[in-house]
Amino acid sequence: MILVTGATGNIGREVVKQAAAVGVRVRALVRDAKKAAPLKGRNVELFEGSFDDPASLDAALRGAEKVFLLTPSDPGLVETQGRLLEAARRARVQHVVKLSALGASLGSPVSLGRWHAQAEKAIFDSGVPYTILRPNYFMQNVLDFAPSIMATGTFYAPMKDARVSAVDVRDIASVAVAVLTGIEHEGLTYDITGPEALSFSDMAARIGAATHQPVNYVDVAPPKAKEHLRAARLPEWLVEALLAIYAEFVAGHGAAVSTVVEELTGYPARGFDEFAREHVMAFRGN
Repeated sequence: MILVTGATGNIGREVVKQAAAVGVRVRALVRDAKKAAPLKGRNVELFEGSFDDPASLDAALRGAEKVFLLTPSDPGLVETQGRLLEAARRARVQHVVKLSALGASLGSPVSLGRWHAQAEKAIFDSGVPYTILRPNYFMQNVLDFAPSIMATGTFYAPMKDARVSAVDVRDIASVAVAVLTGIEHEGLTYDITGPEALSFSDMAARIGAATHQPVNYVDVAPPKAKEHLRAARLPEWLVEALLAIYAEFVAGHGAAVSTVVEELTGYPARGFDEFAREHVMAFRGN
């Protein structure tokens, strides 16, 4: 059985669905079983628990051989994942598959990259068999620009003409399921990307082609972007993290393309054109 944390998020939900679909028993760790009821189904059980409650983690891990480890990316990430890791050690879990981030390192200029690297190190030092998944920018993040695209046909970011090999969260989940259900992945780290590196201008053109409406990307300076992010009432740590991520992309650190999706799942990674066509209603409205 696989314990899936972060089971109600975009990636966790897909891991639950895809693992259950291939006949794997899944236990989804959730805070509120009533709210998570749509997850329940054949091969899926819901377990109500909290990372703040070690006893609930011990109970959630009872009978679980493997764990998909995903928690909110926030300043508490290292401590939160550390509590699950300690519980996994107590339960003698056979394999932990951690969702990390592309470029994670202890010296990363991005806070999220440092936090993920610290959590990775704790796993390395724990002795628990592991696999690390480091995905690039999610295609689904572009949906954050949908209200602006729908209203004005334009979206803004401090990306200049940088290219990023964005990946669909469904492909990330498919890689996770392949690792959780496969063999010979222990001790490995996989960088997960989409099939090509695109600029935001490229993405705007492809959204426009899908919606049959003009869509434009406009570059903005980081100080102006910071104003807009603060106006959206994002926490300051997140504002700084997003700006640092954009700066890393501008420096060329998000453009590499890997073939991990196809190698591990047997099918090519989804392209941005497909993503745009599937989300026409989000970008166009009606």
